[in-house]
Amino acid sequence: MQKRYMFTPGPTMVPAEVLLAEAAPMIHHRTPQFSRILREVTDGMKELFGTEQEVFIIAGSGTAAMEAAIANTCSPGEKAICVAGGKFGERWAEICDAYGCEVNVIEPEWGRSFSVEQAEAALSESPQARVLCITHSETSTGALTDVEGIATLTRETGTLLVVDSITGVGVHPVRMDQWGVDVLVSGSQKGCMIPPGLAFIAVSPRTWDVIEGCTSPRYYLDLRAMRKNLQGKTTTPFTASVSLVRALHKALEMMREEGHENVFARHARLAEATRAAMRALGLKLVPENPVNGVTAVWAPEGIDTGEMTKIMRDDYGVTIAGGQGHLKGKIFRIGHMGYVSEEDLLVAISAVERALRELGYEFEFGSGLAAAQRALFGEA
Repeated sequence: MQKRYMFTPGPTMVPAEVLLAEAAPMIHHRTPQFSRILREVTDGMKELFGTEQEVFIIAGSGTAAMEAAIANTCSPGEKAICVAGGKFGERWAEICDAYGCEVNVIEPEWGRSFSVEQAEAALSESPQARVLCITHSETSTGALTDVEGIATLTRETGTLLVVDSITGVGVHPVRMDQWGVDVLVSGSQKGCMIPPGLAFIAVSPRTWDVIEGCTSPRYYLDLRAMRKNLQGKTTTPFTASVSLVRALHKALEMMREEGHENVFARHARLAEATRAAMRALGLKLVPENPVNGVTAVWAPEGIDTGEMTKIMRDDYGVTIAGGQGHLKGKIFRIGHMGYVSEEDLLVAISAVERALRELGYEFEFGSGLAAAQRALFGEA
């Protein structure tokens, strides 16, 4: 018998209660019953976003919300500053380029966080930039960006701060309104504990003037239509992903019962325990300022992480992720966001140790597991 666990940076494991909610009999998306669920879900997402603004739900992956952010704010020919310090930061630049923006790409070394000082320099060099696009939690490297600090700069300028928090929302505290973020996007299959298929986006009051004047073509991703339908009829412009919205309704209920601050604290504990385990194994973390949703680790010399992740998945039933882009084969990533308990994490650490030993890496067997347990008990 083999049980299966998934510790990828997304999709993440889904609670049984959420799966059951998703499997409930279908209801029509143009009914008062669905409108009630939609309103409760959007209000719940406001809590996670830290905003009083509407959070719009799009049937699509997180990238749909990223594209909506650009399609509604950056007209062709306008300048866009895009921080590409990882695979998903690169996506901002690719989307802006697709919409005809004049893109200024800033490329920090993968694993290094884009700093407030770098943001200040970029804004000084491009004072007419319409948007500054950053990644809160860069999943490809595990690096965290100081969104709050950068927002103190952009809110004093005409440049909108556009933030990908797809693996930040539900993992780290996010305070969109308090920080002064202009556009915030996220996705369903990360900290929100439901399957892929929903994207979320909210915008600040000052962003609406830009949206109204934006000349980029848009139809399905038009935020004006989303606002009109949500505020006027509590519905969506196009067919909603009814089952996924119901799943999200249950997931938000579970998170509220746990307590949002407790959710964030749990992610912090899991992250610190994972880092302690990797250091005990003599391994080095990729990021200098790590996120709490995923731990990215350099592989030992001579070990291909593609082979490592295959062994873990096929032989042990434990799925983690390898590297992306030029880090493919060189790093591995352990996801510990969403529906992950302390006991689950110990399964992941144990499987990492077994795979490394099987591939010939020499270390004190059990040292990573012991370090993780000490961290979870507050003894590290």
